[in-house]
Amino acid sequence: MKSETPAETTPAEAVKNGRAGRNLPASIAVGVSLLAVVVLSLFLVKEVFIAVVAVALAIGLFELTRAFSTIGIKLPVLPVVTGGTIMLVGSYFGSMETASVAMALTVIGTLVWRLADGADGFVRDVSAGIFSLSYLFLMGTFVLLMLKEDDGPWRIVAFIVATVASDTGGYIAGVLFGKHPMAPTISPKKSWEGFTGSLVFGIGLGIVTVVYALDGDWWVGILLGIAGVVFGTLGDLSESLIKRDLGIKDMGNLLPGHGGLMDRLDSLIAVAPVAWLILYLLVDVS
Repeated sequence: MKSETPAETTPAEAVKNGRAGRNLPASIAVGVSLLAVVVLSLFLVKEVFIAVVAVALAIGLFELTRAFSTIGIKLPVLPVVTGGTIMLVGSYFGSMETASVAMALTVIGTLVWRLADGADGFVRDVSAGIFSLSYLFLMGTFVLLMLKEDDGPWRIVAFIVATVASDTGGYIAGVLFGKHPMAPTISPKKSWEGFTGSLVFGIGLGIVTVVYALDGDWWVGILLGIAGVVFGTLGDLSESLIKRDLGIKDMGNLLPGHGGLMDRLDSLIAVAPVAWLILYLLVDVS
């Protein structure tokens, strides 16, 4: 869902040269590497995937911490990353109730941790900590709730495919055909043509993964695909607003061709709760 290409550049050249703002060779290499890590951990040892999720969210937290610091916010990192990790582990080995208790204790721990620095900026810093806990780790618990099912790895695959298909379809359609900005004041590179491409790719691959990987009904794949597009787009736009508010371009530079890890997690964490709900209610455990 990117901006239209310059008039003097053909669509083919735009895709090849990454005119929509990405270094395509680096972007593809990083994307394939991340996919390999996810797939290997999912289908070899589930517990390794838990570690992958925890590490990814911890990196996202540190990126948020650095971004917030540009406007003077001091995010209480230690209680948030510790409590957030316990939430993740608790949701997999226990239940959502376990994660809820861990979250409540983490909120209290964040308040207590920040007391030592006094009243100046107390509400600001604690609010940033609780926001980050919810934005990252609470969303992450739904990924691990999917994982704990007997067919959990395939549920994760369906969720990721629907989300990534949305991003990929939107990117291609936006580069080739994008002319009408979707939210120019928030993310000027997104277009309605790109959103249409997201729907086509997201729904198509959603049907394929639900039917063939989870033995579910085709219409559930449509719902999952739409959820991946709508909530993935909302997650992306929300992160764009955060960056605009903070006055930064990317959350980091960890991933060549992508920016920071948060620039890739933004869609996934927004889709995770809805994907879990759709698959939990509408697809029988195989």
